[in-house]
Amino acid sequence: MDEKILKIRKHLKKKLDPYRYEHTLGVALTCQALAMRYGFDLEKAELAGLLHDCAKRFDGRVMLEKCERHGIVVSEGERRDPSLLHAKLGAWYAKEKYGVTDVEILSAIACHTTGKPGMTLLDKILYVADYIEPRRNKADNLTEMRRLAFLDLDLACLKIMEHILSYLESRDCSIDAMTVAACVDMRRIVKEGADCRLEAKKEEMTDESTGKRNGKNCRRRSGGEKRRGYKGY
Repeated sequence: MDEKILKIRKHLKKKLDPYRYEHTLGVALTCQALAMRYGFDLEKAELAGLLHDCAKRFDGRVMLEKCERHGIVVSEGERRDPSLLHAKLGAWYAKEKYGVTDVEILSAIACHTTGKPGMTLLDKILYVADYIEPRRNKADNLTEMRRLAFLDLDLACLKIMEHILSYLESRDCSIDAMTVAACVDMRRIVKEGADCRLEAKKEEMTDESTGKRNGKNCRRRSGGEKRRGYKGY
């Protein structure tokens, strides 16, 4: 195992409460599994998973103060619910305290709570892994999401976003605008993907149909020529 990963694990074990640390390891493992499925760098996926909650040891008030002190932009939704800030603050800690400079990793950590429009593959991997990791047990759609995550990552992202929004609305909780924007964008991506697959299927069926007709005509012509040749002979 990479020495840097080991050092981060040891440090996090000291800083996070036992439940949060176990959750972190579960997310890191799930990130690696999804990275294998979708052909992404395993080490980068693991690092994103390990550090995604590194700032969650602080309460909301402290996170808000730290974000303001370090010049991290805070939205109105985040001011209403400062717990959301652990993602942005976590990205800052990953860079400034743990020496992570990879922009893909920092982006995934920064948006793993709300999502965002234009999510990268690693953004999606971490977002989904945080929801489905093995120690999660409260969401009523976990079994389906765990299955779907390895079949269609975009659709899994969308279904998770829709479920979270529905849950927040049912509890009359504050909803961050970024979560809504992310869901709208993911819905567009999923629809475009479905349209592309449908178009490809139509073209495939047309090609097969054309090939069958051409093959049949060729066989008829070939047979006719043989009969004419035999008669002439």
